[in-house]
Amino acid sequence: MNWLDYSIVAVYILFFLGMGNFFKNNKNSNDYFLGGRSMGWFPLSLSTMATQLSAISFISAPAFVGLKLGGGMKWLTFEFAVPIAMMFIMLFVIPPLFRSGVVSIYEFVERRFSTSTRMILSVVFQISRALGTGVMVYTIAIILQAVLDIDYIYTILIISVITIVYSWQGGMKAVVWGDAIQMIILFGGLIVCLVYGWNLLQEAGGLEQGFPAERLQVIDFNLGIGENQEYGFWPMLIGGFFLYVSYYGCDQTQAQRMLSAKNEKTIRQLLLANGLLRFPVVLVYCLMGLIIGSLVTIAPDFLGDIAATTQKYFPEAAVNGGVKADLMIPVFIIKYLPHGFIGILMVAILSAAMSSLSSTINSLSAVSVEDFFNRGSKKLEDKKYMFISKMAVVFWGIVCIAFSFLFGGSKSAVIEIINAIGSVFYGPVLVTFLLAFFSKKVNHIGMNAGIITAVLINLIFSKTIQELFHIDLGFDVFWIWLNFTGVIIALVVAYVVSAITKAPVKSSEGFEFKVRRSDLHTKEVYILLVFFVAILIFSYFVPQIFS
Repeated sequence: MNWLDYSIVAVYILFFLGMGNFFKNNKNSNDYFLGGRSMGWFPLSLSTMATQLSAISFISAPAFVGLKLGGGMKWLTFEFAVPIAMMFIMLFVIPPLFRSGVVSIYEFVERRFSTSTRMILSVVFQISRALGTGVMVYTIAIILQAVLDIDYIYTILIISVITIVYSWQGGMKAVVWGDAIQMIILFGGLIVCLVYGWNLLQEAGGLEQGFPAERLQVIDFNLGIGENQEYGFWPMLIGGFFLYVSYYGCDQTQAQRMLSAKNEKTIRQLLLANGLLRFPVVLVYCLMGLIIGSLVTIAPDFLGDIAATTQKYFPEAAVNGGVKADLMIPVFIIKYLPHGFIGILMVAILSAAMSSLSSTINSLSAVSVEDFFNRGSKKLEDKKYMFISKMAVVFWGIVCIAFSFLFGGSKSAVIEIINAIGSVFYGPVLVTFLLAFFSKKVNHIGMNAGIITAVLINLIFSKTIQELFHIDLGFDVFWIWLNFTGVIIALVVAYVVSAITKAPVKSSEGFEFKVRRSDLHTKEVYILLVFFVAILIFSYFVPQIFS
């Protein structure tokens, strides 16, 4: 990087610090954590996508498609369940949550079950989200370390301090508008990489045989059970459905955006936009991975630079000639892009990182303040509430940074680690909310037992957890199934324990929610169904389209 690149990055940083100051006039919880419940669908849609399609996607998705052993366009299978998940959330999850008027969605669980259920779910969210964000921070750190040649700890501080400051000042409005701007910058950086990569590939002679055939296959009907049985059609559709319903509907990070909307119509527009726009964005990520991965195969010096960078920063991954796949994009940026564009791409990476970190620490702060300090009959005064909320932002920012060191030596692509972590928890969380909405037979003892049992069993069978603690059970289950098993285990245990204990069930008065026939016959539902079929057909023909 030269003075031009550093100038672009400096302007960007100053802009976001100024934006935090612009939105600093927050008076209470509705202002600080829900943006006054006045946000429109456009910034909320971009903010939601920016959180999910962030630094890990910018770096790890192309690395998986273009370089990882056993990778390829099968990454598109992650998007199969998105449209039907958005439709399910639109009909069954968000309406009762939005109408309840809560800030922390786990407050709703307390109203239906008990304080203990709320606390269990809140703690599960805080641990899983802090761990997942630690992975994101780690991703940011390796990018900046490789590009700037600055020690790991300093690369973390560069991004985290800025994010904490503007989140601390501006609250939810700063987070949402910041995410919206960052998503636009991120996509612009993505297009720059795509265009430059394609031009360089053509200058290097192009691909005589087209893209590698083994990396073009999207749909595979394996069941995700056994060694190297991953990304099969049914595991990705079924497990992916439960993953996305839980993540977008029952995870404070995403649900908080929907609770910030002006009305339910805005939420439907937000969910429709996410259901339609995620696939094309991920497709661009995958195409970038194909192009730059192909450039690696015909440009030996490019592969040599990746290997050298791996050896320098990740010697454990360089054993037997291995390379760190996640370094493909950062090495491409510093090797092939001209100055000025390097600065823009660094801004794009910073944007991706900041959107993930700011959203997470804001949501973690909302949950910790609401669930531990502002619950019960003794509500905090506005001034004290704001003070504790801002301290919570700083606290969770530091915690997320600390967790980033935990996964630094993992052999898996970063984007796989974070999804695997979340999948341990998503199923039980989803069941808790669905039973809160629709069941009159499950009591708080059964629900608590269901959550804890499902999480513990999922932890045992999680390959990521086994790798972390050097455990080998000799039984491989693709992690996407954990979203499904979590649902089934939590559901069965909740009903069985409730029947055995026969503890009183809280009155369902005020919790009744029914989907009307007219709700099913809306344009949003029809559009999402048609789009679901369209992406399946497109994915089936991907090998023919790009061969």
